[in-house]
Amino acid sequence: MPIINRAAELQAEVTEWRRHLHQHPEILYDVQDTAAFVEARLRDFGVDEVVTGIGRTGVVGLIHGRGPGSRTIGLRADMDALPLDEVTGKPWSSTTSGKMHACGHDGHTSMLLGAARHLAETRNFNGTVAVIFQPAEEGGAGALAMIQDGLMERFSIDEVYGMHNMPGIPVGQFAIRRGGIMAAPDKFTVTIKGRGGHAAQPHRTVDPILIGAQLVGTLQTIAARNADPLSSVVVSVTRFQAGTTHNIIPDSAVLGGTVRSLSEEVRDLAETRIRQIVEGTMLAHGATAEIEYERNCPVTTNHDRETENAIRAASDVVGPKNLDVEVEPSMAGEDFAYMLKSRPGAFIFIGNGDSAPLHNPAYDFADDAIAYGISYWVRLAEQRLSD
Repeated sequence: MPIINRAAELQAEVTEWRRHLHQHPEILYDVQDTAAFVEARLRDFGVDEVVTGIGRTGVVGLIHGRGPGSRTIGLRADMDALPLDEVTGKPWSSTTSGKMHACGHDGHTSMLLGAARHLAETRNFNGTVAVIFQPAEEGGAGALAMIQDGLMERFSIDEVYGMHNMPGIPVGQFAIRRGGIMAAPDKFTVTIKGRGGHAAQPHRTVDPILIGAQLVGTLQTIAARNADPLSSVVVSVTRFQAGTTHNIIPDSAVLGGTVRSLSEEVRDLAETRIRQIVEGTMLAHGATAEIEYERNCPVTTNHDRETENAIRAASDVVGPKNLDVEVEPSMAGEDFAYMLKSRPGAFIFIGNGDSAPLHNPAYDFADDAIAYGISYWVRLAEQRLSD
């Protein structure tokens, strides 16, 4: 079946919500106004129970179906924006300097609100739908905070589903894959401690810049020579800070970067090899180093059965020809991964058309995608709670 009629009817109103949220972006857990907007809409819709303050500023709404049923499925959207200055020039551009919705969370929140309204109006399912509005997806582990606050147990959630817009996929299309769909985004910092001195007398020094330069190249052997060629791993040095002037070799240098992987085994391998390479390089040059390795959210791993559920719902909305079921995984991270570690579920991409990339100051969510997103959520809920 195509876009549901009610979703098409709601398109204009939900677009207004989306643009309002876009004009008033908030960062990380400081999403009080956004959460209040969500809460007010849910109460207006007649949602059976609305709970705020889950994971500090998260909101959960419970919608009970017409028929009996003990199962609950969770549908999740993220609410937070990014610390960027917007350059789109749109009439609904951010009104707050240094903050903008550059990842489409305004669209995600609005689409789930639209679905909640329809589900509360029709209740054409058995059991309960939990609509989950999460703070702090952008680097704050808001999903983990909600889980630690009892999200899954308190609301008896059996399955959980997420959705994210994706530039480059046409509006009116979806994309998904079984297994790892987004990477574990870890980060590392290496502080090299050498011995500084005059640049004209390098033999009297232990040059941390030379050592750091060797590290930058050697770390690339993790992907080239340590990981299975069929596995996916990215090791990128993105920061190299050292020195103050042209004629002084400094005492120290700092390198920082990120590791992206699509399996826990490769993730473990990368961390182990970074430590070994740093320690070996320091020993070779007579230097020392401090290594900080921070594991962030895990790999976003779709469960097989729940992926099939998502495929069925998306196919009903856009047809099989507009659904890619073997999309290439993204090496970006997504903290919905924590929810998929806690409960079976699946994460799907919805097309955002030919827009600027995510996390770009020229990005904007494609409002034409709204009816497709609402329809997907509704179909998924009704199908999963049909008996």
